[in-house]
Amino acid sequence: MRYMSDTLQAGKTRWTHYRIAYHFVWIPKYRRPALAGETESACKKLVAECCAHYGFRLLALETDRDHVHCFVSAPPRWAPATIVGLLKGYTSRRLRERFPKLKRLCGGDRLWTQAYYVGTAGAVSAEVIRRYIQECQGK
Repeated sequence: MRYMSDTLQAGKTRWTHYRIAYHFVWIPKYRRPALAGETESACKKLVAECCAHYGFRLLALETDRDHVHCFVSAPPRWAPATIVGLLKGYTSRRLRERFPKLKRLCGGDRLWTQAYYVGTAGAVSAEVIRRYIQECQGK
C-alpha cells in the first residue's frame, strides 16, 4: 500500500495551518480473526477510499487478523471521534456486503466494536511546547 507521506507534513485550509495526525486502532466484534486474505486487502483499500473521499491523508495503515492500525492526518475541523466513526462505518458496511461470512463471524449489524484507541502526533513534543509557552511569558 502506498501512502501520501512518510513524514508528517503541514496541512492548510483557508483559515488554518496544521500538523496533526491521529493513530487509531480498532478491533472486530468479539476480537474475531476477521481480517485475513481477501478481507484484509479489501479493508485496506476501503480505508484508503474513505480517506480520499473525506480529504484525510493516510500516512500508514496495517492490519492483523484481529485489529486495524491507521495513522491519518486531518484538518482540525474533524474531531477524532468523527474520523474513526467514518472509517469504521465505511469499512464495516462495505466489507459485510462483500463478504457475507463476516455477518456470521461478527454479527449481522456491525463488524467493529464500539471501542477504539486514539493517539495524536505532531511536529513537536509536549515538552517543547511547554518550554515555548513558558519562555513567551512577559514578552
